[in-house]
Amino acid sequence: MLIILDEETLLKAVGDRNVVKKQNATIYDVANRVGVSLATVSRVVNGNKNVRDSTKEKVLKAIDELGYQPNAVARGLASKKSTTIGIVMPDVTNLYYAELTRGINDVANMYHYDVLLTNTDDDPVRDVLAINSLESKQVDGIIFMGNELDQGVRKTIDALNIPVVLAGCVDAQQKLPSVNIDYIDAFYEITASLLRHGHENVALVMGSLDEAINRDYRLAGYTKALNEVGRQVDEKLLFTTGRDYQKTLELAPKVVASGATAMIVYDDVVAVALLNYLHDHHFDLPGQMELVTSNDTNYSIISRPQLTSIAQPKYDIGAVAMRMLTKLMNNEDLKEQAVKLPHTIVQRQTTHELN
Repeated sequence: MLIILDEETLLKAVGDRNVVKKQNATIYDVANRVGVSLATVSRVVNGNKNVRDSTKEKVLKAIDELGYQPNAVARGLASKKSTTIGIVMPDVTNLYYAELTRGINDVANMYHYDVLLTNTDDDPVRDVLAINSLESKQVDGIIFMGNELDQGVRKTIDALNIPVVLAGCVDAQQKLPSVNIDYIDAFYEITASLLRHGHENVALVMGSLDEAINRDYRLAGYTKALNEVGRQVDEKLLFTTGRDYQKTLELAPKVVASGATAMIVYDDVVAVALLNYLHDHHFDLPGQMELVTSNDTNYSIISRPQLTSIAQPKYDIGAVAMRMLTKLMNNEDLKEQAVKLPHTIVQRQTTHELN
């Protein structure tokens, strides 16, 4: 989980002796300044109308003069809402999830919600711990970005009394609200394009087949394109790896040895590792090998040659997921339970012209 350092720790870290530490005002200070009870100050802070206008004005003035900032959790105890949402993220260093989070955060700010962010390192056990931790902090809702809703994660979500929306994460049981692209269609489309280029051996590099998004969506789209031209999946062209640069470099010789002349890759970090291996071993792209990645993060642009990619509207996925969550937190109905946003194929330098 990301931790915000307290003021004393920050001051020690930066060594700024010119900063004067100011004592935070409390609700007691406000009550003493105005000469009212703590309950009266609390009612003003929480927007309770059962306070005389003259008293309310004095309390607000004291709050302003003292710089009192009501604690969000304390406000939540009175209002039954914390105006805080939680995000469960597999990897804070991955640009795909970072761009989703930008969309979430911008819409959260628009609706005056604070955001608590957790990092779980793609670990289902830590997913469960993160969800429970966020619930204990009284968040009003959660956006889950994990790769897989395993039994433990699903059971934990089902037990919550707050809404959960999936962003960039599929629900094979289709019970939870979600925002994605049509992964089957995207992988079908790019596989079909490469087959039209005359490739006999198109490799698919993806995450674990224990995860529905790989088994039931990415692989399903790839399989559909092969079957459409009367071909079956050749298992020697299927590869699985985590989003790890070094491990992908170790996998790369096996992909090349498979006889593949084109690769479809599920993640940009993985694609860059494969691209660099091919470059170091003097492969001509796209002459000897065509390579397509799937997330279209900045890695696709800063790599050389630049990577052709399935482009997902990452910011929009996050933004729409947050908007869905705000509706659920306000007991509004959703027009769609599973939202699929449009994807595109961005032609760059690692493929011939796609058609």
